[in-house]
Amino acid sequence: MARERNHYRRGRRSKKRGFAAWSLGKKIGIILGGTTALVAAAGAVILASKLSKLDIDTTTVTPAELNVSEEARERGTGYLNVALFGVDSRDNELDKGTRSDTIMIASLNRATLEVKISSVYRDTLLEQKDGRLDKANAAYSYGGPQEAMALLNKNLDMDIEHYVTVNFNSLIDVVDAVGGVEIDVQEEEISQICGYAIEIMKVTDRVSAGVTEPGPQILNGVQATAYSRIRKTKGDDFRRTERQRDVLTKVIEKLQQATPAQLNKIIDKVFPEVSTNFTLTEILEYAKDAFDYKLGETTGFPFDKTTGDLAGVGSTVIPVTLESNVEKLHTFFYGEGESYTVSSKVSAISDKIIAKAGDQSGNLIEESDQDVMDQPEENHYSGSGTNSGNYSGGNQNSGGNNSSGGNQNSGGNTGIVTPPSGGGDTFGDGDTPGGGDTPGGGDTPGGGDNPGGGDDPGYDPGTDGE
Repeated sequence: MARERNHYRRGRRSKKRGFAAWSLGKKIGIILGGTTALVAAAGAVILASKLSKLDIDTTTVTPAELNVSEEARERGTGYLNVALFGVDSRDNELDKGTRSDTIMIASLNRATLEVKISSVYRDTLLEQKDGRLDKANAAYSYGGPQEAMALLNKNLDMDIEHYVTVNFNSLIDVVDAVGGVEIDVQEEEISQICGYAIEIMKVTDRVSAGVTEPGPQILNGVQATAYSRIRKTKGDDFRRTERQRDVLTKVIEKLQQATPAQLNKIIDKVFPEVSTNFTLTEILEYAKDAFDYKLGETTGFPFDKTTGDLAGVGSTVIPVTLESNVEKLHTFFYGEGESYTVSSKVSAISDKIIAKAGDQSGNLIEESDQDVMDQPEENHYSGSGTNSGNYSGGNQNSGGNNSSGGNQNSGGNTGIVTPPSGGGDTFGDGDTPGGGDTPGGGDTPGGGDNPGGGDDPGYDPGTDGE
């Protein structure tokens, strides 16, 4: 019995082992460390699940088909060059078959984290995949982002291998998520904003008020998207790309100041509406520095240009010359520290454009002086009172003297439509544009199944002027 008792006592006095034997500080440390690791792992899972909402394209973009030369790749060392496309998509189609209304190149200096942006005017005369000369936006219509990137690389000596494509919905959502953007609206832009807003609401099923007065004001998603699409004012597409860069700049500034809750909302809403060939790994890598990026200068390409109506192409922007313009573009992105001469390919295309359009060196134009270029009719209320083919079917929108069938839109005194001045929530006196159930007070715009009173808006890839 004694031996058993002694054995029992020795067992009670045995040393503690494992977690119980650790000091209090060590216990706290391991608990906090384990919790942190768990939270980090959970965060990674959440982020991955959100990124999975992106339409990541890993099959249709073939690097070998992007026309990136070794010289361009070497010159772009230390930079990330990305093509940004905004498409006029009615059904969330972000691949070929839809116009790239917006074409931009964003260049990130990896060392300084400065981002510079250049718009490429959509009507710029460039060489397509098959060797013919056509407008820049034709490439996306015929071959999607891969062909559009290849066109930019071939004609501009660039090394673009990544793209991001968005449509109406994504811009609307991100602008709304950041609380709108402040824009100084000009008098002549009011009717254009309202006209485009009507079409955007029809396409996206969104509801928005109009714009009634000029001056600095906060535009919501529909209004800002409409503002970004204005072309029929002095400056034409040149001024339109300025508007687009202005909206983009203000969105970026507000995103960098956004709260985690806002960013979470933006990711959930916008990511499903974005197409890209960035991998999840690449997105995570660049995202860690996102709040340190600095937005630098923005510009438009070509710098020196004129416009003309060319056989087989129509109204187009003609670089004068492509060779000298590409040199200026590289100086804009990379600075003047390193000498650069355009490739033989760009020189050949430059000569080809001169052969097609003639020597235009004496016909350079100032962007502010450019009149509205002759383009096919656009699919929206123009506000001019003569757009019988645009949401009309009569001499005026809705078959009356103006939108909503009255002498003025919704009984107001301004352009296309007015915001809720008649007790309604949106344009006109009712709940939707024109004071009726649908734009114009009828069942469909202009009395037809689609804009213009017909069954289809009419769209010729690469040439439609909207």
